[in-house]
Amino acid sequence: MEERKKIFCRGGGCTAKLGPAALKKVLAKLPPMEDENLLVGYSHGDDGAVYRISEDLAIIHTLDFFPPVVEDPYLFGQIAAANALSDIYAMGGDVKTALNIVCFPEQEDLNLLGEILAGGSDKVRESGGVLAGGHSIADEEIKYGLSVCGTVHPARMLQNNTCRSGDVLLLTKPLGVGIVSAAGRLGAASGEALDLAAESMRTLNRRAAEILRKYQVHACTDVTGFGLLGHLSEMVEEHHTVLLEGNALPFIPGCEEYVEEFYLTAAAQRNRNHLQDRVEFCSVPFYVEELLFDPQTSGGLLISMAPEEGERALRQIAALGLPCGRIGRIVDRKEKSIYVR
Repeated sequence: MEERKKIFCRGGGCTAKLGPAALKKVLAKLPPMEDENLLVGYSHGDDGAVYRISEDLAIIHTLDFFPPVVEDPYLFGQIAAANALSDIYAMGGDVKTALNIVCFPEQEDLNLLGEILAGGSDKVRESGGVLAGGHSIADEEIKYGLSVCGTVHPARMLQNNTCRSGDVLLLTKPLGVGIVSAAGRLGAASGEALDLAAESMRTLNRRAAEILRKYQVHACTDVTGFGLLGHLSEMVEEHHTVLLEGNALPFIPGCEEYVEEFYLTAAAQRNRNHLQDRVEFCSVPFYVEELLFDPQTSGGLLISMAPEEGERALRQIAALGLPCGRIGRIVDRKEKSIYVR
């Protein structure tokens, strides 16, 4: 990668999200939104809002922004944009427009902001969408992201909580970007691990989503700040249970060693505290537990679909080049939401 100016990164990306327990407490106090055309709101934590405007057209609206997760400003812009755009793909839609969200210190070098915006613009262009404007404020810290609008046919919309017993679970990107980023900030991560983490985070989920359109997908979400277990918990709610295969998880090589050296994030521990009563680990190494709680920035799609279609879809997704895998299955409800073996 071309040498670029550095920006100070103390730990951003989706590790900067409010913890799931705090967020749930706040959202519970909001009044329900009653509109027959609001197909998806905030009631079950889906990836974006979906509003029907005709029998064959609905709009998907989402936004996401965060502090820098890497030192390179152009790469940070790419990652932040890919992360925001991912919500549209997770709901089965196409990106149409995007608006920049910018927080930037007035005394900082504006050339850094230019590179951040260039990285974001390139990803919006790659998505097939149009960057149509944005909003900026002066802030003490750099933050960047997008507000994104997409479209989907109401009958082909994907949701995160519509899985079925017997489904297999696919994950389209490797876990561990939070762990690698934490190790990298202290100079402990290998160049190979950092490169794979960067490549994963800046890769759009567009190609994987296009593959999925050839198959019947029952439920879909993207894995971000609540970690794989947090998003699985939202997927099964109180109706199903996940049997997760710890040895089938795709992850960035080196994470085992980084976890042993306790290069962990506070966000992962918030996820653990919130979810530990819903999960049972069966003779699982500690590093696997941490991978499952690790907050992912611009993570992969998590897909629930029929087994006979899952294998074919996985072969095509694997050809895209990033580590991926069939990681478990959905069964009828048991005592816990998730069992990891």
